Amino acid sequence: MKEEYRKWQSPALNLECEMLVFGDRGMPLILFPTSKGRYFQMKDMGMITLAQRYVDQGLVKIYCPDSIDHLSWYNDSIPPTARAYNQACYDKMVLEEIVRPAQKVTGVQRIATAGCSFGGYHALNFAFRHPETVSYVYSMSGIFDISRFTRPDYDDNVYFNNPIDYIKADQDPHLWRMGIVLGCGGTDISLEDNQQMSKLLGEKQIPHWLDIRQNATHDWPLWRDMFPQYLSLLLPSF
Repeated sequence: MKEEYRKWQSPALNLECEMLVFGDRGMPLILFPTSKGRYFQMKDMGMITLAQRYVDQGLVKIYCPDSIDHLSWYNDSIPPTARAYNQACYDKMVLEEIVRPAQKVTGVQRIATAGCSFGGYHALNFAFRHPETVSYVYSMSGIFDISRFTRPDYDDNVYFNNPIDYIKADQDPHLWRMGIVLGCGGTDISLEDNQQMSKLLGEKQIPHWLDIRQNATHDWPLWRDMFPQYLSLLLPSF
């Protein structure tokens, strides 16, 4: 399996960013790390090994970027609106500096996103903010109400990075054509968020799969079971 390390100075963030890329063709899949996770986390935790057969088949090309959670939602030293602004800059970085080049290199215009825990938030938030760009989103134990990090402040950057809010008014037709999986465990700390998001999607008749694994908790064994199964749902991009 081809592995590539990349480092660059991000114009969107004005920071040095690092990333691992696995594979040489197929649908680009942005695989976000857990809270404050680094670009090498998914490899270290065995997730890339579990995906290898799909990478080797050319079904998917996996991009593992750094997070900036320590500068955004988890940064208690700045106001909530500043955290939300930093998140908006991160979204811009992912779109312009990872997704757009990946589309050009692979020739695939609609990508996939995935992530575990807080990475599940990033995967779903990016997909719902850019539904014209994302075909599949696999959120594993994600949380979707970001207002817990921003109370009592609230502005447009908070709203448009809080999926539990903006999905209610979103009428982009691409949402109805997206493969959406909300995976979590039956004893998962994210269970309520996933049930609430499923209810909102159901009210809008947006197709999705709420995959609750009974007796499973918020941890890597659950996500290792889920990830290769979800990858098997991908349709070839060629």
